[in-house]
Amino acid sequence: MSRFSEKYIITKNKEWEVLGGGVSRKFLGYDNQIMMVRVKFDEGALGAPHQHFHTQATFVVSGKFEFEIDGEKQIVEAGDGVYIEPNLLHSAVCIEAGELIDTFSPVREDFLSGEKVSYFAD
Repeated sequence: MSRFSEKYIITKNKEWEVLGGGVSRKFLGYDNQIMMVRVKFDEGALGAPHQHFHTQATFVVSGKFEFEIDGEKQIVEAGDGVYIEPNLLHSAVCIEAGELIDTFSPVREDFLSGEKVSYFAD
C-alpha cells in the first residue's frame, strides 16, 4: 500500500498525540520509505529499551537526554544527533524536558496503525 502524508505539516494546527509517561508526538511527514516525528518529553520521561528493524536518526531540538544504544550510554543535548542502526537495543531517559526529531526508514507502520507504542513508560 502506498501512503503519503500531507505536503505541508503546520504543527501549530496539530494536536499533540499523548503516548503516556510524559511523552507526546506529532507526525512531520512520511511516505513508504521515510518518516519524521516530533517527540516531546517531560523531565524524567523514559523511552524504555526497545529495538526495531528501522534505521533511526534523531536530532535533539531542546533539552538533555541520556541515550543507551547497544550498551553504550551518551548524554546528548540541543544540537546533537543520534544514529541508531536497525535492530540495536536502545533507550532514552529525559534529563531536562525537551524535544527530539526522530527520522525512520522505512516508515513506522506501527505508528500509523494507531497501535499503542509499548516502549514509553505509562
